[in-house]
Amino acid sequence: MTLRVGIIGGGVIGSSIAYFLSADPAFDGSVAVVEKDSTYEIASSALSVSSIRQQFSSDINIKISQFGIEFLRNLSDYLGTEDNRPDVGLVERGYLYLVADSGLQTLRQNYEVQRQNGVDVALLDVNVLRERFPWIATDGLALGSLGLSGEGWFDGYLLLQSFRKKAMAQGVEYVSGNVVDIGVVGERARSVHLSDGTQCDFDVVVNAAGPWAATIADMLDTPLPVRARRRCVYHFSSAEETPNCPLVIDKSGVWFRPEGNGIVCGFTPEPEDDLDGMELRVDHKAFENFVWPTLAERVPSFDTIRVLRSWAGYYEMNTFDQTGIVGRHPALTNVYFANGFSGHGLQQSPAVGRGVAELIAHGTYQTLDLTPLSYERILRNEPLLELNVI
Repeated sequence: MTLRVGIIGGGVIGSSIAYFLSADPAFDGSVAVVEKDSTYEIASSALSVSSIRQQFSSDINIKISQFGIEFLRNLSDYLGTEDNRPDVGLVERGYLYLVADSGLQTLRQNYEVQRQNGVDVALLDVNVLRERFPWIATDGLALGSLGLSGEGWFDGYLLLQSFRKKAMAQGVEYVSGNVVDIGVVGERARSVHLSDGTQCDFDVVVNAAGPWAATIADMLDTPLPVRARRRCVYHFSSAEETPNCPLVIDKSGVWFRPEGNGIVCGFTPEPEDDLDGMELRVDHKAFENFVWPTLAERVPSFDTIRVLRSWAGYYEMNTFDQTGIVGRHPALTNVYFANGFSGHGLQQSPAVGRGVAELIAHGTYQTLDLTPLSYERILRNEPLLELNVI
């Protein structure tokens, strides 16, 4: 049977699925990606700070990122074409988690999970932290966890465009349009309706709509705990250098890392301030009143910095357990989820795209079993809680 597959959402997750599916020799059919923001002006993939780590608290998230780093290291082998050998500028300088006494137990528990999964990570006491990173003030710190390899940052927008270009080279069609309804007959989604009146008939429908995934799920009468949560990023310059700086996550939740000739930083808002669907407007007061003072406390040279630019983007936050929702719909036999990656979509896109493509083409996972991410855990009220979310 020749399948017509429709992927709603052309960001990095949707484009990864399109790439892997169209590259699979077992797949016989066509793939169309429907994307409402064809300029990617407000796409999460384009506004992300594009980092990758192995320091997660769950086995499955670690394994997903282990394939992610292998994919990025060999990107041109996967996504290269005759006239394009993409290089996303992967910088493997690690993540450094800093905790006070109150965070020791969780950090050590996470370390054990990571080591059991072969993660190259080390715990650093305060003396080692001072020696390795003399520009860090260690007041209030008890321990640090540093990724020694397999972690860093890259050009996320280039990764998105590389997936997209390779998918199109393999015959995938990108359709610019806003989905307003999905026609369901019995246990199958049959048609996708766009705001301009276009009707697209598909045999398989994939929800990869990022921050707007719940709106698509509502069209299928399916509650999906995915919400658009605003995150602000600030890019600044400092007169003094921070040699060998990794991506640092302070005990306060403020994070920073090098970017070009400067530093990018951000924070996780308090729950009462972290509302759904907030306007993508930068919170400058938060920087002045919280982020900057916290940065200066941890790195004294950051007391005098100059903000170069700032922007805001959305996390597609899974409010149930902060872990991706991937796999088959529980009732509709031809609908698949790829949602709720809670800020980890870029780094998880290779494994998720490969996995969803395998489900469609083969009926089961062929490489990494993503069953722990299935929607059924929500129905069972069994969260797979990810503790390391920044």
